Amino acid sequence: MSTDPYEELGGDGFKRLLAAARRRTERTGGALDGDIGITGPTEAERRTVIGITGRYRSMTVKRLTVPLADLDGYFLTRFGTGLLETLGRLHGPLRDRPAERADETDRRAHALAGVRATPLADQDWYAAWLERIAADGTLTRLLRRGDTHLLQAAVKVLGHLPDLQEPPSAQGRVPLPLPVLAERATGDTKALVPGSPLEQLVLRALAERGAGEAVPRDRAGRRSLWESAGAVADDLASQVLVLNTGALGTGMVGDWLRDATDSGIPFRLTLHQLTVDDVTPAARDIHVCENPAVLRAAAAELAGSAAALVCTEGIPSAACHKFLAAAAGAGARLHWRADFDWTGLRITADAMRRHGARSWRMAAADYRAALGQAESTPLTGAPAPSPWDPELARAMTASDRAVMEERLLPELLRDLRDAGSLVGGGPSLRGEHRWTRARPAAPS
Repeated sequence: MSTDPYEELGGDGFKRLLAAARRRTERTGGALDGDIGITGPTEAERRTVIGITGRYRSMTVKRLTVPLADLDGYFLTRFGTGLLETLGRLHGPLRDRPAERADETDRRAHALAGVRATPLADQDWYAAWLERIAADGTLTRLLRRGDTHLLQAAVKVLGHLPDLQEPPSAQGRVPLPLPVLAERATGDTKALVPGSPLEQLVLRALAERGAGEAVPRDRAGRRSLWESAGAVADDLASQVLVLNTGALGTGMVGDWLRDATDSGIPFRLTLHQLTVDDVTPAARDIHVCENPAVLRAAAAELAGSAAALVCTEGIPSAACHKFLAAAAGAGARLHWRADFDWTGLRITADAMRRHGARSWRMAAADYRAALGQAESTPLTGAPAPSPWDPELARAMTASDRAVMEERLLPELLRDLRDAGSLVGGGPSLRGEHRWTRARPAAPS
């Protein structure tokens, strides 16, 4: 014979009733006013409710309700413990959800106040990042797991990123390796390994800083996000594709570049090579495009007669920025273009700020002429300005169409051929001679 006075409460007649009572009292902080209900009651549940309330309930009733005060009185009379104490004895202490919510609200406000105390707080992208992680449940999950230190660590990482501390320097800037960045910000060289919660938080901030889009799923896209802020995940994976740039100096990498230029063939440089050998391009005018198809066509059709050309292959890598910073620091003129989309406008504007570049066929007239040649896909992402030609951004907004730079290929190859005409005899690409180019085509 059982000695458990509460044994009957484990029967079918009480299970759903007690679960509903627990939910209600936890939600209201233990208040015993109001009713609880059971939909589609069984015969056992009907009999139980009749026994608690003392009122007959028909078998046809689709929903049974019980006042919490009646349930509390029933338990006091039968077991000597009220509803709250009975529920606690059966299944453990009740949660005070209103108090929990108030505490969570306080901790949430405290966490946000802490990460707003940073020089980055006046940046629109930073505020948007905090707003997004607060709205989508990320901050709540961090609070409930006791991981708010990750948010604080993310802010420290952002504060150590070279390009977020101040306007980036066009000369002598060395990207920060991720293990070094992680150690400086957190004391743990492995804190930013791919896939870690901290890496995801920081990359979400960097994505917000870019175009306000989602963090890329692919490794190359995530690597580009790091490099956009002055950090490098892999100095061998960070590369730049060049054609006919030549090189100054006598280092091994410079020799490779001069050999490639002598033959008019494309050459791919890694950030590691550029860091080890400190390469400076010899060309005095360097054109920059976004898509490899342009460089490939220039190599195929013009070979060694093409002007010096660098391809960013999308968002410029750390290797690309280092190579072009060395060129600009040596006095080279950079003629820059990208796709006619919002990302292309951001890339071009950043190149002007960072390297003093000038635009190359990136005017509203170029866009309109290319737009009329064929169908185009819709623009995506957040709009961006075009400070070198404000009319360009207005024209793109009006048409809502993107134009990839391959559509301008005939004009671009003509510019590269004209700008590639050498003044006097051929250049010496072996020694430390600088190139002298004919006056480049005027930027549009």
